[in-house]
Amino acid sequence: MLTSIKTNQFEGSESKKLAMMYFRVAIILFGAQLLMGLIAAIQFVYPGFLFEIFDFSVARMVHINALVVWMLYAMIGSVYLMLPDETGIETVGIGLGKLAFWVLTAAVTVVVLVYILIQVGPGTESTIWLINEGREYLEAPRWADIGIVVVVLIFYWNVFATYMKGRKTGIMTVMVADLMALAGLYLAGMFFTDNISMDQFWWWWVIHLWVEATWEVFVGALAAYALIKIINAKREIVEMWLWIEVLMLFGSGILGLGHHYFWIGTPEYWWEIGALFSALEPVPLVAMFVHVLYDWGKEQGIAKAKGEAGAVVKNGPAMAWIVTNAFGNFLGAGIWGFFHTLPQVNIYTHGTQFTAAHGHLAFFGAYATILIGMMYLGIQEAYGIKQLRATFKSKMAIFLITFGVLGMTVALTIAGYEQVLVERAELGAGWNAFFAAQDLPWYVQAQAWRLIMGVITFVGFIYLVWDLLTIGKVEQAEEAMVATA
Repeated sequence: MLTSIKTNQFEGSESKKLAMMYFRVAIILFGAQLLMGLIAAIQFVYPGFLFEIFDFSVARMVHINALVVWMLYAMIGSVYLMLPDETGIETVGIGLGKLAFWVLTAAVTVVVLVYILIQVGPGTESTIWLINEGREYLEAPRWADIGIVVVVLIFYWNVFATYMKGRKTGIMTVMVADLMALAGLYLAGMFFTDNISMDQFWWWWVIHLWVEATWEVFVGALAAYALIKIINAKREIVEMWLWIEVLMLFGSGILGLGHHYFWIGTPEYWWEIGALFSALEPVPLVAMFVHVLYDWGKEQGIAKAKGEAGAVVKNGPAMAWIVTNAFGNFLGAGIWGFFHTLPQVNIYTHGTQFTAAHGHLAFFGAYATILIGMMYLGIQEAYGIKQLRATFKSKMAIFLITFGVLGMTVALTIAGYEQVLVERAELGAGWNAFFAAQDLPWYVQAQAWRLIMGVITFVGFIYLVWDLLTIGKVEQAEEAMVATA
């Protein structure tokens, strides 16, 4: 995005320049994630596509890992963007932060190339260290695992040292505490045990508490910062809801972990506890948005009654994505997650396309939306624009991407419903049942619609990149003319 951006607003803010570097890599990895997803979706419908050239297992692995890594890049970039504003000072140790960026980017490039070039081979000790650890979602080789930890520790030191030296807002206090948990929980997935249940137990600590607890609090902190920047939301309101979110998410996140324990031999009381509390995670974030937007709307009404001009939305595209985040989080992580995690239901839905439906909508609604919004905030800061208005391209991007992801979610839900009815309930969940269910019309048609909706999502992504490369130039020229006049 954005090599043509003039840095008039960024002069003296190396932290925000580093944020844009992270955003550029994030958007490239986002495109790679969508491309790999399209390849995997085609292979679902046409199994012979790229047969013995590019395996489905590799396309799926890169699709999932690119998702996690581009979001981590965008998260780190978002923190570097907000850090000077919240603390009032330049980020401490920014040179070391830049070095960590290049180290991480080089490591990610090598790992992806290895995934693509070495698709088959024996599983040995060297494989774990150099190619793939073989644990779903945490498939980076061991050397890259260690490198990620080092980079995140450098990043955390930048944030913590800046926080201690600068102004201590409630948003940054939550962010600093959350980043410590985010860095620490990743370590739970870096060791193995001989007992598969115990190994899965710790693995889920990373998958659930890392993504569904620490990431959710992280999103809350970003949302609070963004609402203050875009519509001058009252800091006391957003920080109040942020603290409620911390209390509920760290409580519900830990207890909600139980909804993953159904199959690994833990006590049965975890089933109901996990299903109930996991559904509560998105509630405070939605409440924050509703409260802030209600107050803002009321203030607008009062101003209009007095004949005064109301406050403007300072960044239209960012506001649209962040509002989408609040309700997408509730729908994808909350509702779609809840209706297939109750133990009485999960015995049939576990491992079906219901899980994929929930995963697609939850990751998009809870994380991708707000991170794209933060990219638009970065664009506004980079150009030094007072108001960034929505364009046709930005509207097409949010419509097509959201419509595409919702369409994929519905298609995968239908495929999962067919699996539950036929594969699980009728045919008894054996291997024959698994393959028989995948040949039936509902499943095949649902996968075809998933592919179509994936193409729509990719078109929306093209509009997004196009908009990020071009938005702001007109506003910058107009504001410069006004300033000159």
